[in-house]
Amino acid sequence: MMDNFDILPSFFLGCGAEYDESGIVIFGAPFDGTVTFRPGSRFAPSRMRSESIGLETYSPYQNADLEDFSIFDAGDLDLPFGDTSRALEQIAGISKYIFKAEKRPLMLGGEHLVSLPVIKSAFEKHPDLRVIHFDAHTDLRDEYLGSKLSHANVLRRCWDFLGDGRIFQFGIRSGTRDEFEWADAGHTRLHRYDLCGVDAAAAAIGGAPVYVTIDLDVLDPSIMSGTGTPEAGGASFSELLGAILSLRPLNIVGADIVELAPHYDASGVSTAVACKVMRELLLCMAKR
Repeated sequence: MMDNFDILPSFFLGCGAEYDESGIVIFGAPFDGTVTFRPGSRFAPSRMRSESIGLETYSPYQNADLEDFSIFDAGDLDLPFGDTSRALEQIAGISKYIFKAEKRPLMLGGEHLVSLPVIKSAFEKHPDLRVIHFDAHTDLRDEYLGSKLSHANVLRRCWDFLGDGRIFQFGIRSGTRDEFEWADAGHTRLHRYDLCGVDAAAAAIGGAPVYVTIDLDVLDPSIMSGTGTPEAGGASFSELLGAILSLRPLNIVGADIVELAPHYDASGVSTAVACKVMRELLLCMAKR
């Protein structure tokens, strides 16, 4: 059992299997210490679990049910507020533990920086790793306000070890000129504005291991107002669902869903959307 980590037990709908029998492990990383606009994403993992009761475990989109698979929800890590380095170390610790056990993580953020240690752990396990990144923002600054560790440069830090051509970005509609020009120089495969091209990316990736990171602000704020950095002009839920379903043939070795800040949407709709995105991504991973 996972007795080396400070974890508060909780369960996403349909994910109450035992750890030893599960191939997928959910855990929460409630950290938002480097956000550049509105904080609050640290509350997302627990809110998603409590609100997941509003979902059915069955997906008509995939004709599959979460209860058909063994998925373990480890709850949330007890991360230190105000200590970015230590928080990232703890996330790296559980990620490596999961990969060493030949299981696949699905992490709930938290801000986008929490993806970095999980992606790096996935790369250490799978050196030919590719990353598929759904987001409104480039996240490719080399530094932000003097810091190289921020949710504004998380994909740039991933590039540091992945190298050119392994990061596929979709939905991107915000960033500095330098970021777009840097991506266009061949460092990442950046697709502007929408989610077209996911099928082609999947074909190019083939059988290589893939990590999927979904920043929920890829969705239009009319659908996802509960996020820290809303950006007009985003995808619809149907478009994001279609993109996720396009990933079903891929070898998804890990994934995350980040940047839900639930209290900015008092209606609860943003959290409901996030939960449904999670169900569909989980089923894509589990059916593989």
